[in-house]
Amino acid sequence: MQELKLYYYPACPYCRKVTRFINKHDLKVNLKNINKDKEAARKLVEVGGKRQVPCLFIDGQALYESDDIIKWLKKNKLND
Repeated sequence: MQELKLYYYPACPYCRKVTRFINKHDLKVNLKNINKDKEAARKLVEVGGKRQVPCLFIDGQALYESDDIIKWLKKNKLND
């Protein structure tokens, strides 16, 4: 089972697009709000190299861009 962490902040429209998809399909993704969780914000930059959200960490590997994240989730999680 892959470990999934979505780094986001609620005011971001691209983040809302991804979180709506996750909620609609009841996917198990650990949500990390970088505005409330300073450690998550630090980890995002440390591992991903930039403070860009949304960012889905898949077993520690960063995937950016809301459409790419949703495409990955459709391919890998909707059929679980």
